[in-house]
Amino acid sequence: MLSSAIPQLRAASRRLQRLGSALPAVLAAGPGGSGRWEQRSVGQRRAYGQWSGAYGSTLVPIVVEQTARGERSFDIYSRLLKERIIMLSGPVNDTMSSLVVAQLLFLEAEDPDKPISVYINSPGGSVTAGLAIYDTMQYIQCPISTLCTGQACSMGSLLLAAGSKGQRFSLPHSTIMIHQPSGGAEGQASDIAIHAREILKTRERLNRIYVKHTDQALDVVEHSMERDTFMTPEEALAFGLIDRVLEKRAAAGSPPIPPAA
Repeated sequence: MLSSAIPQLRAASRRLQRLGSALPAVLAAGPGGSGRWEQRSVGQRRAYGQWSGAYGSTLVPIVVEQTARGERSFDIYSRLLKERIIMLSGPVNDTMSSLVVAQLLFLEAEDPDKPISVYINSPGGSVTAGLAIYDTMQYIQCPISTLCTGQACSMGSLLLAAGSKGQRFSLPHSTIMIHQPSGGAEGQASDIAIHAREILKTRERLNRIYVKHTDQALDVVEHSMERDTFMTPEEALAFGLIDRVLEKRAAAGSPPIPPAA
């Protein structure tokens, strides 16, 4: 019985060796793909189409495309970027801001007339980092659609409202929240007074941005921003933060975010 199993063990060993030789090239490719076209065997493709820990401890799926020239791998976010989709997920900080700004500028350089879709699921974060994204959204020529999936709170709600008019959407069970900026300062009394004046100016600047994108009166925005104001998608629609609540994409093959009705 043992002798009859030896050929099967040898065959399995050869398959493992082939897969082992493929893994270094796969791991070296990292996020965004290998940057070159490669031919791979069926066994290698199976090894390649697994999860990758490319983004720190986060599991990011790798997708593989086949063409007449061979195969190319992408992490899922790079593949979505190819379709002009930007995922704005997690706290808004300087790292996220620089990545999103770079993607916006890249997509404008690719085609300044083609729309960009931004999917937002963020609790908010840094005002300066968020305003860098906001200013870039307003600066580039591309029309920008925004869609809230999960939550768009604080700076996330401002970026949601910053999409092109008629192209700001939310899924039905998302949460949108607006509030005034918060911060702290320490040091000499004169330094604390300087920081207090600066955060008041920031609050006024943010209020006027919301007025611009919601068409609400300034006093209404100021009252709503005084404390945390949570909204359902329907309430955000009535407030002017979004233009439509989406439940389902119109049809397979339709744009990632549909045109306004």
